[in-house]
Amino acid sequence: MALLQANKDLISTGMKEFNVLLNQQVFTDPPIAEEAMVTVLDDWVNFYLNYYRQQVVGEEQEQDRAVQELGQQLRRLCAPFLDKYKAFLKSL
Repeated sequence: MALLQANKDLISTGMKEFNVLLNQQVFTDPPIAEEAMVTVLDDWVNFYLNYYRQQVVGEEQEQDRAVQELGQQLRRLCAPFLDKYKAFLKSL
């Protein structure tokens, strides 16, 4: 069963906004530990999921699938960001 178009649009919007958030980050000195950055990223993902959970449409099962898909997509966006942060830490 395919996601409703409205939910696909919300997922797309959420991903774009999350990517903007990631791209705005400036790594500073003193840096935070890699584990702390993972926690920050998890918190951001959860924040976005909670925000968009209130906006998805359809029956409960459809809403759950849309939120799950958004979570997967946001976590995929986190991976290259975390790689970039690890490289930053190694450069210090």
